[in-house]
Amino acid sequence: MAEKFDAIVKRSLTDPEGFWGDIARGIEWDRKWDTVLDRSAAPLYRWFSGGQLNTCYNAVDRHVAEGRADQLAIIYDSPMTGRIERFTYRQLRDLVARFAGALTNEGVVKGDRVIIYMPMIPEAAIAMLACARIGAVHSVVFGGFAANELALRIDDAAPKIVVSASCGLEPGRVVAYKPLLDGALALARHKPDRCIVVQREQELAALVPGRDIAWDEAMDKATPQACVPLAATDPLYILYTSGTTGEPKGVVRDNGGHAVALRWTMEAVYGAKPGDVYWAASDIGWVVGHSYIVYAPLLNGNTTILYEGKPVGTPDAGAFWRVISDHKVKILFTAPTAFRAIKRDDHEGKLVKDYDLSSLQALFLAGERSDPDTLEWAERHLKVPVIDHWWQTETGWSICANCMGLEKLPVKHGSPSKPVPGWDIRVLDEQGRETRAGEIGALVAKLPLPPGTLPTLWKADQRYRDAYLAEFPGYYKTADAGFIDEDGYVFVMARTDDIINTAGHRLSTGAMEEVLASHPDVAECAVIGVADELKGQVPLGFLVLNAGVNRQYADISNEAVQLVRDRIGPVASFKTATVVARLPKTRSGKILRGTMQRIADSEPYKMPATIDDPSILDEITAALRSAGYAR
Repeated sequence: MAEKFDAIVKRSLTDPEGFWGDIARGIEWDRKWDTVLDRSAAPLYRWFSGGQLNTCYNAVDRHVAEGRADQLAIIYDSPMTGRIERFTYRQLRDLVARFAGALTNEGVVKGDRVIIYMPMIPEAAIAMLACARIGAVHSVVFGGFAANELALRIDDAAPKIVVSASCGLEPGRVVAYKPLLDGALALARHKPDRCIVVQREQELAALVPGRDIAWDEAMDKATPQACVPLAATDPLYILYTSGTTGEPKGVVRDNGGHAVALRWTMEAVYGAKPGDVYWAASDIGWVVGHSYIVYAPLLNGNTTILYEGKPVGTPDAGAFWRVISDHKVKILFTAPTAFRAIKRDDHEGKLVKDYDLSSLQALFLAGERSDPDTLEWAERHLKVPVIDHWWQTETGWSICANCMGLEKLPVKHGSPSKPVPGWDIRVLDEQGRETRAGEIGALVAKLPLPPGTLPTLWKADQRYRDAYLAEFPGYYKTADAGFIDEDGYVFVMARTDDIINTAGHRLSTGAMEEVLASHPDVAECAVIGVADELKGQVPLGFLVLNAGVNRQYADISNEAVQLVRDRIGPVASFKTATVVARLPKTRSGKILRGTMQRIADSEPYKMPATIDDPSILDEITAALRSAGYAR
């Protein structure tokens, strides 16, 4: 692209209608929009009002019509089952059209909701696209979520149909989904008409007569359905994210802005050309899975990888390298926690040398703050650009990134680079005033948000205003804290509730974690603020060590404490770093710092619905007690 990055950013902010109107020509429209940016109900903005399109057509049928029918659309790779399946765009179109017919047979029409509660299998992506095909609003719930959490989402979305599977697979165990689904339906006030269940051979589910139907039977009875024209402002999906009240927030994504923005990001942000193999190693239950396993790669005509496995243990820390080598992956996108796990188990990177990674051109990391030590490890062993980028469930795509398809900027470790075109990012203090360069504060985005972001919450416009717009009028509150340096690079240091106040000093736990992660024996770490009668709060560190480290834990802890004192200073009051076997995380890899803090302060806490392994909290509690906390 001829324009340089800064010029592109400037145009996107001074002329958003022209900028996004030009990009929207990359989408096939049934009817062109009346208005690119509809400001009539500000601060509830809408994009491409009056336009009509179908997201499934643009993601699947369009490529068949334009000559990509025999190109691979999806590669399903499951080390859990030892199966690899490949689907061309033609095959995908036919399967999606038929499952759309299965939904139609059950009375699903435009605007109805469909909950998808499934593992990482091809039928999950097919179900999502089938909903988009007929205008049903899908809400994917991470497979294996607890029954009560699934029930909350059923009650909020009020689906006509639930699509599920008999089981999911974890290393060493089968997770039965159907009993969880049955339990959720017993708890929920809303009762769906039907459940369509994929029967997996690892565990067959008992189907309830009159309510449940097997996927294969539903497909056999179905007639393929054509794509339905939808308003650009019609909802495509609802994705629930945890709310501070304990009630999930249903993030809404529209059809028009979403298709426009996500197709553009594949080339602009990731440098992916149509036909390239792209792999987002995530799960369809999370926003990354929606945006970059299913929709964006297919909208751009890429081949996308659907991976049912782990970064380590399926079978070892070379799992990712095997997938890249086997399928000639050009771009990998995953979470920093995945690379920390790989680095922990294969600190010397020996397994990298066993595979041909010549196809790989870039690694993108997001989901948690990427510490420089992990980035440097990946750069050293993969020998490709490693790009940290920042985004959220609510935004749907990256807020800040080093845009590989526009102009590659110099890398600053610890920063996700500069705001992507369309984003106007500021740092505000507690009084809502902009801070000086380098000063930490609340990271906010000036309204209007670009297309593809959340226009509101499901059935909750006022809750959307209260949660995101009220604290800083005219801005979207990211709830992340950080600073912008003199070169315009954004540094995301922590969630705003992870900024601790120690004797009047505002300190970033993320900055301390960055220091701890640089210790050669530390694989990953977390820092929380715990209550202190004298100083208000003091930081407490947790260290997970690399595999094979056999030094005295006390020596490592003392060295870690000294590192923080040397690099941040005594003002941090950092005096304790406890070695633990593992950290409590969500299934998407985010460390549950808030839960750890409540345990340390002896406060009641609710077991997080997304926790990967609840038994870890017992280990953390024991470690905290030995350190003098969690009384």
